[in-house]
Amino acid sequence: MARRPRDLARRMADRGDGYRRETFTLPLDEARAQAREFLKRYPAAAYSSGVETWRREPDGRITFTMRRLPTAE
Repeated sequence: MARRPRDLARRMADRGDGYRRETFTLPLDEARAQAREFLKRYPAAAYSSGVETWRREPDGRITFTMRRLPTAE
C-alpha cells in the first residue's frame, strides 16, 4: 500500500473522541491473529475496543484500524 502524507495524517488524526487507534496492513491470517491479540490485550468490555474499519487491498492484504479507550473503565 502506498503511503501518502494525507493517508498518514488521516490515520494519525486526533478525532477528539477519546479513542486510541492503530492501523495495520497484513495478510488475512496475520490480520486475524493481530486483531485477536489486540482484543486479548484490550478487552472490549473494559476498553470499548474493536475493529473500526477494514478493507481488502488489491494485493489481498487487509488494512484495518483497531480502536480502544486509553484506560480501562
